[in-house]
This record gives sequence, C-alpha cells and structure tokens, in this order.
Amino acid sequence: MSKIDPIHVIGGGLAGSEAAWQIARAGVPVVLHEMRPLRGTDAHQTDGLAELVCSNSFRSDDDENSAIGQLHYELRRGGSIVMQAGDSNQVPAGGALAVDRDGFSKAVEAALEADPLVSIERGEVAGLPPEDWASVIVATGPLTSPDLASAVQGLTGEDELAFFDAIAPIVNFDSIDMEKAWFQSRYDKVGPGGTGADYINCPLDEDQYNAFVDAILEGDKTDFKEWEENTPYFEACLPIEVMAERGRETLRYGPLKPVGLTNPHDPDTKPYAVVQLRQDNALGTLYNMVGFQTKLRHREQTRIFKSIPGLEDAVFARLGGLHRNTFLNSPKLLDAELRLKAMPRLRFAGQVTGVEGYIESASIGMLAGRFAAAEALGETMVPPPQTSALGALLSHITGGHLDAGKGSFQPMNINFGLFPPVELPKGPDGKRLRGKAKKPGRKRAYTARAKADVESWFGNKLAAE
Repeated sequence: MSKIDPIHVIGGGLAGSEAAWQIARAGVPVVLHEMRPLRGTDAHQTDGLAELVCSNSFRSDDDENSAIGQLHYELRRGGSIVMQAGDSNQVPAGGALAVDRDGFSKAVEAALEADPLVSIERGEVAGLPPEDWASVIVATGPLTSPDLASAVQGLTGEDELAFFDAIAPIVNFDSIDMEKAWFQSRYDKVGPGGTGADYINCPLDEDQYNAFVDAILEGDKTDFKEWEENTPYFEACLPIEVMAERGRETLRYGPLKPVGLTNPHDPDTKPYAVVQLRQDNALGTLYNMVGFQTKLRHREQTRIFKSIPGLEDAVFARLGGLHRNTFLNSPKLLDAELRLKAMPRLRFAGQVTGVEGYIESASIGMLAGRFAAAEALGETMVPPPQTSALGALLSHITGGHLDAGKGSFQPMNINFGLFPPVELPKGPDGKRLRGKAKKPGRKRAYTARAKADVESWFGNKLAAE
C-alpha cells in the first residue's frame, strides 16, 4: 500500500478531536492543529483539547424517547472518543449525561496523544491552509480565528452569519445554604450515574420571584459593539435576561419551572419558582446554575444571584459571560460530504457548520473524519440514512433545510423535526394512538426506526468501530 498523506484537522474542540480520532481509527495519519495556548479565545479557560466552555451537560441520555439520546447511542455505536470520555467521567444529573469537564478534556487529550497515527501541533493556522495540504477539516468551532474566518468569507463571497451564545455561572458547593436548598431531580428521575436527587434546588415564593425578575430586567448589562447589535441569539441558549424580557412568567415556564419538586424544608408549600444547580465536577465541589446564561455585568450577577434563597453567601468559581459565535450558510456552501464547494480540499465540521450543542458538534466531526478517511483510502463512504440521528443532522446542514424552503438557515440542535416523518404505532385495539399516549409512542417510533436503519450503515468497514 502506498504512503497516505496525513489529513489535517484545524481545531482541537469536540468536533476536531472526534474527527482526528475517527481518521486514526480508519488507519489514516492525522495532524491535529490547536492554536491554544499560543492564541486564546474569549471563552476558553484552558489549553486542553475538547474543553467544555459552557455547560457540562450532554443532555438527555434516553435513547428511546429523545433525539439527543438517540444521537448518544449512534456515537457510542461508532466508537466515539467523546462518548467514551463522557461515560468514564460522568457526574450525577438526573436523566442527563453530565461530565466532570476537566476529567473529560484530559481523557480525550490523553487518548489522542497516545495514538501513533495522531500528531498534535500547537499553533494558529492563519488564513487558508497551505496548498500542499490536500485534505483539511476545519473544525474551529464558533470561535474561528478572524484571519481564517475572513479567508473563508473571501473565498465563498458569503456574508458571515452569527449569533450570541452565553455562559452560565458556577458556584462552590460549600457556599450553598442547604438548610434552604435541597437535592432532588424533577420527578425523582434517575439518570446515568445518578440517584434521582442530582440537582440542588433553591425555592422562590411569588414575591421573591417577582423581585428577582425586576432585578434581572433592571440590571446593568454588557454593551454590544456596533457590529454585534443585530446578531441574533440561539433560541435554545438564551440569556436569562432575554427570557425575562419576553414576559414575567417566561422563566417560570423555562429554567425556573417548579414542577416535579417538593421542598423537604416546607413540604406543604409549593414553590412558585425553583432555581436548579447541576453538579459540574466529579468531586461535587462545583455546581452550575442551570439555564442562567447571561450578559449581565459581573458585579450585577453577584448582587442579583445572591438574592436567591440558599445562595445568599454563594462563592462563584466562574461568573457568566457572552461570546459571539459564527457559522457558515452550510446548505449553500457545503456539499453532501461536508466539502466546501468553492475549495473541495476543505471540509468543515462542528458548530461552524450550523449545528448547536456538544454532541451535535462531535457528530459532524465523526462524519467529516470518516468522509475524509474514505477519500484518502480511495473509497467512497455512503452517508448515514436520513432516518438516523447522524443522517438527520447531516441532511439539515447540507441541503435539507433549503429543500424544505423554511426561511433563513439557523443553528439547530438535534430534534425529531429533522427526521423524516414516521408512521405512528397503533394501540392494542388496532387504532392509532391518541392523546397522552401519542407523544411517547411517536418518540419511540423515531428511535426504533433509527436504530434499525443505522445498523446497515455501521456494517460498512469505514463506519464500523
């Protein structure tokens, strides 16, 4: 067999790390380029590969009733390094898969460093990659360096698309007043590595809630630069003050909903609203405030969040923040194998393609790596079926969105709306399910079909573990 030139992967986040891992699994050499620590970003705190810069949650791990859980299933089936590291560094989080962020990053980096086919080079790739790099995966994420972003924009002639993504604060556990707060998951749901009591809950009565909303609305917030003012937020990760602006009760029907919880300190009184905190590291010393992404200035965060019962003496390991994310108009710019139409030696992966979420980013990294490896080996890899979670995501960013004719392209989490319609199962009487039975039946129909259809794809030698 003749020598195979290495594939270059730019960006050591979840998508780039997954792409490099998949390329090496196919027996192809890969060079993974990461600019940190030589050049930092507005959001990263370390120079570790696969750093989790926002939440530490991979969301629901239920592969029967949730689209993200089905995506977990498919990534595990494909030997994903992100899922391997996530499973080995999980922390309790109800029905979700949450991880110790430092342990997770170190596990991914250690696995890549130990692989003889993977070379890790630290340094920025400014502008377009060198012409002698025949195969490149750009997995620079939503924080693509200005020089590279400008070069791609000049190559495609497309204006940048962008949105804001916000970061939630993290609190030291020993500073939380557990005589006011309590441990419980909603409806006592037990998730991976959990007990059904995985969240810290801080209750608010109606007066406390209204005072909190007023403080959020009146609080001093980060000013936007002129070029940022018309940049839209990602709807699934709205700053808490933006939610409050949409209506006084919005937070009570969002991250502060009080359902499925009973305060053991006052079991006869139902909380009007509940602030939840989720374990953020394996030691259980840090907890992040769920849904509290914010653009409030730091001094305002400290003042307002300490008004929450149980957090009066909170010590913040990290306060919230806001950063600008960029992504491609992928349905127009990328082909079905994630190659840039204007320069096919470049593939793109991760959030820069217009998927949102850690696992979605890793999924596109997996696909880009496998497409690139197949090409390097002189083979063709059939894309995953659109009925699978992987295939549904790929279709969304490579043309399915435009085919549907639904307005402007925007970042998207995996959801059943991206899957082709499925025939609903019927009840024992042979009739279609209706009412409350329809929703779980529909979800399980989607995931059952996805599992069945994706197995033939995983049978391909370039798709197998």
